[in-house]
Amino acid sequence: MLATLRRIIETVDKAPSLDAALSVLVREVKQAIGADVCSVYLTDPERREHVLMAADGLPADAVGRVRIPLHRGLIGRTAERADIVNLDDATTHPNYLAITGSGEEPLHAFLGVPIIQHRKVLGVLVLRQRAPRRFADEEVTFVVTLAVQLAAAIALARSTGELVGLPPDPGLPARYLEGIAAAPGVGTGTGFVVYPPADLDAVPDKPAADPDAEIELFRTAVAGVAADIARLGARMGGALRDEDQALFEAWRLMLESESFVADTIERIRAGNWAQGALRDTVAELLAEFDRIDDPYLRERGADVRDLGRQVLLRLQRGAPATTAYPEQTLLVGDEISAMQIAAVPRGSLAGIVSRRGSASSHVAILARGMGVPAALGVLELPVSRLEGRSMIVDGYRGRVYMQPSAAVTAEYRRLAAEERAFSAELEALRNLPAETTDGFALPLYLNTGLVLEQRPLGMDESAGVGLYRTELPFMVSDRFPGEEAQLRNYRRVLETFAPRPVTIRTLDVGGDKQLPYFPVTESNPFLGWRGIRITRDHPEIFMTQVRAMLRAAIGLDNLQLLLPMITSVDELDDALTLIQRACDELAAEGHPVRLPPVGAMVEVPAAVYQADLLARRMSFLSVGTNDLTQYLLAVDRNNARVAALYDEFHPAVLRALMQVVEGARAYGREVSVCGELAGDPRATPLLLGMGVHSLSMGAGSLLRVKGVLRSISRTRAKEVLGRALLCETGACVRRLCMEMLEEIGLGGLVRPGR
Repeated sequence: MLATLRRIIETVDKAPSLDAALSVLVREVKQAIGADVCSVYLTDPERREHVLMAADGLPADAVGRVRIPLHRGLIGRTAERADIVNLDDATTHPNYLAITGSGEEPLHAFLGVPIIQHRKVLGVLVLRQRAPRRFADEEVTFVVTLAVQLAAAIALARSTGELVGLPPDPGLPARYLEGIAAAPGVGTGTGFVVYPPADLDAVPDKPAADPDAEIELFRTAVAGVAADIARLGARMGGALRDEDQALFEAWRLMLESESFVADTIERIRAGNWAQGALRDTVAELLAEFDRIDDPYLRERGADVRDLGRQVLLRLQRGAPATTAYPEQTLLVGDEISAMQIAAVPRGSLAGIVSRRGSASSHVAILARGMGVPAALGVLELPVSRLEGRSMIVDGYRGRVYMQPSAAVTAEYRRLAAEERAFSAELEALRNLPAETTDGFALPLYLNTGLVLEQRPLGMDESAGVGLYRTELPFMVSDRFPGEEAQLRNYRRVLETFAPRPVTIRTLDVGGDKQLPYFPVTESNPFLGWRGIRITRDHPEIFMTQVRAMLRAAIGLDNLQLLLPMITSVDELDDALTLIQRACDELAAEGHPVRLPPVGAMVEVPAAVYQADLLARRMSFLSVGTNDLTQYLLAVDRNNARVAALYDEFHPAVLRALMQVVEGARAYGREVSVCGELAGDPRATPLLLGMGVHSLSMGAGSLLRVKGVLRSISRTRAKEVLGRALLCETGACVRRLCMEMLEEIGLGGLVRPGR
């Protein structure tokens, strides 16, 4: 039956519409099984009924006319139980429902298979036979396989309004697709579909007739793309915070790096033409990035891929043509690059929607920095059919509406206007202290890793830098940066924020977090060789970095060191020994260095259960809630299929945080939270109630979190935490926190209105 199954699936996939696909399906399945009737019922939860949408073996007028109420009959039983119903004689079953005029009166055998997508029953695929018999296991599995294939097509047709038999009720909310909420806000506009500018995978190998000429073509193409980047960066100048603006400099460094340029030229000299050499260079770099575990760094592979495409495009066609964008552009694509975002004229970009992507991708980072709503990881997005379509993106919930009704559009425009007014109110909080109504101060710090400008956004509002990631300068280099190069980078950020503290995390790479010039192959990268584990095995790398940090802090004394991926006290003891050695060496060389406060990151369950032991050795603890949640719940937060299971409000996460604070309190150590949870206004009362000493977040969250802080007392926060700790699910915790925000008039911090 395998060949038949494949043939049916291919035929259904090629059908021009869902109606045509269903017609093909019921005809082919009936013939393959040898049944007397095959039919498909689709569930309409709004009208609370199952509608016969296609049938082979029943009267033609039954389609669209036969409707079975929810929970009634064997169709209702199959849908309600979300399980297979296989009966040799349906007429004897207590749930059997006879429907006059349906044509099913003389039928006895019944097989009902639920059509399920993301745990929701969309309908039932039914087989009937006149003679009593149970359908064989092989027949059942055959039908189950087809039902799974059919589910995605039905979900897509339902969301786009294609289901003729299930017309949307204009008085009810519009149907929508769901993805990952990557950047908050609401955007309405016109879909503008973008595609990769060139296909690197399609480039063939060709001998270079004139290697010198090919090299010159390649250098010219690289220079042209570099000029494009500079032009786009200048045009985006006022729309981005300075640290995000620095992404353009990072792209230039990647483009001009030895691993990109020199390796391609070497391949051209070896005999391949420029396009083929470029293809191989990009493929090698992508393979290295794909092995990286850290979501932020892994996403840099998308930047390399896009740069390669831009260079290839120039090699193939010359400079790209000017594009006409809609006045309110909703950028849509299978995968959208940061450069495609930057190409949209300032003021025209209303939203971003992508089938791929995650909340930690560069696209999401740019969208949040620009204040543009984004929904990524929308798996069922019909990209090819959205050009010129009216659309709405709800970046708070990760929802995308296609061809919304006038009522829905008007409602979202009203909510967007409310959000703009609410954001204007937050501006009044600038330069006010981050403290509660009863005078308790909770410092708010910045998370960053790209401070290349003099005054990054959020600088005046923050108490300093709570997490400075050092990985990117290593990623854009073709070798380990030397002590002097690192010193200049660290000195810049320390001077920018002096005298406020700057917490710099030591290099967090290794295992699945590879550098192009430091490859490691592992079978289980999520639990691999990374962070502090490299410190123990390669102290020379760690010592160079620590020496640069200590020298950078001379005369400023605002440096704090942070050690990543701690799982045992042995790792801390070894790292502290090396830090002291670096300090002693520099002092002996005549540098007036001072030993800074040193902290440990709590990112894995092992660190949670040893928080007291870590605190005894360290000056402070910093909780990375992103990785901690991921490890506690065993959920890859960048996997769209399980993203709904990733929940930073899960009771286990709250209890872990409580245990860290209690462990640190035993030795009088402070605890900072630097993950996404720190920048979520819903979590502010919980973290405040726990006794967390500071929060570190992106610049866009500072005023929102400050708004909550200045609206509640510490006593109230402890009451909210006490109630939250009684919750058994993350949904219960979020509901509780939202109710609290609504009570103090700050519900708009998380979503636009009610």
